[in-house]
Amino acid sequence: MDLQYQSKLGTRGAVDLRGELRVDEPLARHTSWRVGGPARRLFRPADVADLAVFLQGLDPTEPVLWLGLGSNLLVSDAGFDGTVIQTQGCLNTLEPVGERGVRAESGVPCAKVARSAARLGLTGVEFLAGIPGTMGGALAMNAGAYGGETWDRVRRVLTIDRRGELRERLPKDFRIGYRRVQGPPGEWFLGAELGLEPGDTAAGLARIRELLERRGRAQPIGLPSCGSVFRNPPGDHAARLIEAAGLKGLRVGDAQVSEKHANFIVNTGAASAWDIARLIEWVQSEVARTSGVRLTPEVCRVGGWGS
Repeated sequence: MDLQYQSKLGTRGAVDLRGELRVDEPLARHTSWRVGGPARRLFRPADVADLAVFLQGLDPTEPVLWLGLGSNLLVSDAGFDGTVIQTQGCLNTLEPVGERGVRAESGVPCAKVARSAARLGLTGVEFLAGIPGTMGGALAMNAGAYGGETWDRVRRVLTIDRRGELRERLPKDFRIGYRRVQGPPGEWFLGAELGLEPGDTAAGLARIRELLERRGRAQPIGLPSCGSVFRNPPGDHAARLIEAAGLKGLRVGDAQVSEKHANFIVNTGAASAWDIARLIEWVQSEVARTSGVRLTPEVCRVGGWGS
């Protein structure tokens, strides 16, 4: 969709955008919990160059939220009073690099990276098949599953800032921990080059099928959720602590602690974001009371929550 976008860069005036800009877009359509009020604006860029032009025109004080598959996000019922940049379905280039690497833009689903690498005869990212998000989110939180973590495989990343300037950075430019990545302020991930090892395609695809079958047996795949709600505390598992506190099946409205996996909160019908937020806080309180451990959410809460 061609758009006229009023740039704030002095004499440049209106500029042409090739992406799609929506106003008052309900974010419940774009989050895996299926909750969340409207974003003031949502932009889906045509490519990196289009995104750079868009960012150059944003007011420096404009709140910006990056959105992939919306699987690690709790948007308030009031919505997001700012601009959402959606990468899923647009920044989706995935290509081999040399003999032992792949390059994936931030909008590529993690599961696609795993399958594509296996088909190339490369191994090391099969675990990504179990992560219900995109590479942008995986980079931002060092997503992991089944013993693997995203940044174990990162050779270099591409970032962009509010001025639309691109930078190539190395892992040494970031502080990386468990579900935590801290880098240069004001920069967002556009993609990464991953280093892999040679392997057997059939074995790699079989491993991915095995992991997905394990996920299907252990997790409530058929209901809207965000994936794991809480980080695992050192030396323990959040799911074990929640189950030990007797919280499986606990409900607030249509939000429920999954009876299949205690570290999942599912939307059983018409849950609101506020229902989910209250349930998260209730679980934290009860686990702290029964075990002395204060669970830390993995999920990112955004928007206006009031008191």
